[in-house]
Amino acid sequence: MSRTPARQRPLAIGPLRAFEAVARLSSFRAAADELNLSPSAVSRQVQALEDEIGTALLLRGSRHVELTTDGAELLRATKAAVKKLDDTVRQIRETQGRRVVTVSTFASFASLWLLPRLQDFQRQHPDIDIRVSAQDAMVDLDEGELDLALRHQRKSAPTPGAEWLFDEMLSPVASPALLAQGPALRRVADLARHTLVEDDDERRYDGSLSWRSWLAAQGQPHLQPRRWLYLSYAHQQVQTALAGQALALGRLAMCQQALLRGELVEPFGASARAESPYAYWLLLSAQGRERPEVLQFAAWIREQAQVCRGDMDSLRG
Repeated sequence: MSRTPARQRPLAIGPLRAFEAVARLSSFRAAADELNLSPSAVSRQVQALEDEIGTALLLRGSRHVELTTDGAELLRATKAAVKKLDDTVRQIRETQGRRVVTVSTFASFASLWLLPRLQDFQRQHPDIDIRVSAQDAMVDLDEGELDLALRHQRKSAPTPGAEWLFDEMLSPVASPALLAQGPALRRVADLARHTLVEDDDERRYDGSLSWRSWLAAQGQPHLQPRRWLYLSYAHQQVQTALAGQALALGRLAMCQQALLRGELVEPFGASARAESPYAYWLLLSAQGRERPEVLQFAAWIREQAQVCRGDMDSLRG
């Protein structure tokens, strides 16, 4: 069996930890106390590390130590690595014996749809912990520790294996206070006297979820509002509408609870709704399909999706 060349061999963690402690504390004795070792043992580990790398990392004085240029460079990398290692070990210890389901979704869906409902699952399954990884970048479910994903994708091109949850409808939404205090909103042309909040990057959805697309479908392709307010995320747009600062083009699945509570209203009613080319999907990872707690969470998601579809129907009525 061939051996790894010395220059490519990975370093042992023990000497790295000893070096990081000495460099951070500027003292062999303080590092020894922190690591529960003797000062001479810490010194030997740092010396072994220097011999392994082939350069001096510390300048040893009678009362303190200083980093060499190479030592300072190594410390920058070591501090981050040791912290990440310690955080991971701490997390493993804290969750040992507990069942954890890790969910990947995008930030707006987590804020507006998943998190407000999550208490129901926790009440039914108090022994299962949920970890929500919210990011807009799509991640590979079979890489890392993800169990399932809740995704927003085109109806015509979902990820293979994805399970449909519900469709998406778009409709102008505003706070009752805005409608009571602002200019009248009796027809679409009246939007010219209001502020509209728009996605900061229309290219993200090819413009299909934009006000401009909706206005064109309503026969007002050239309408310009009093002003535009551009925000990056759907949950920010809904929050702005709730605050009475602008009208949002709401995704009804994500703002339906606010509509049912009367916190938001559709000024033009159901007749102004437009069907989106996107829908919401559930996707299980290979490892998730083998774990009972993940299957329980997926079953709960399906139940919540059914409730959501029912709420959408009630809004139509």
